[in-house]
Amino acid sequence: MSNLTVGDRSIALDKDGFLVDLQDWSHEVAQALAAREAIALTPDHWEVLELLRQFYDEYQLSPATRSLIKYTALKLGPDKGNSPHLNRLFNGTPAKLAAKLAGLPKPTNCI
Repeated sequence: MSNLTVGDRSIALDKDGFLVDLQDWSHEVAQALAAREAIALTPDHWEVLELLRQFYDEYQLSPATRSLIKYTALKLGPDKGNSPHLNRLFNGTPAKLAAKLAGLPKPTNCI
C-alpha cells in the first residue's frame, strides 16, 4: 500500500494505485492520481470520469472496457463512446485507468 498526498491529506492507495476508501475521492484527488499517470485532465477526461461515477452509482461496479464504451456511447454519443477516443484519453487502458482516476474500484476483469 502507498499514500497519495493531496494538500494536507494523506490518502491510502492499494498496491495498484486505486483508492482504498472510495469516499476519499475529489476533483483534487483525481488530478493528483492523473499526475502520477502523466495525464493532464481535460474537459473530455472529466466528462468520462463523471460518467463512470454515475455508472458506479447505478450498478455498484466499475465497468469493463466493452461496458464502458457502450455506456459512454449511450450517454455521450458515438463520437465519444468508441475505443479510439477512450484509448487516446486513458493511455490504451480506458476501463482500468479511468476507474482509478474516477476513484472507483479496479474493474474485476482487469489484470
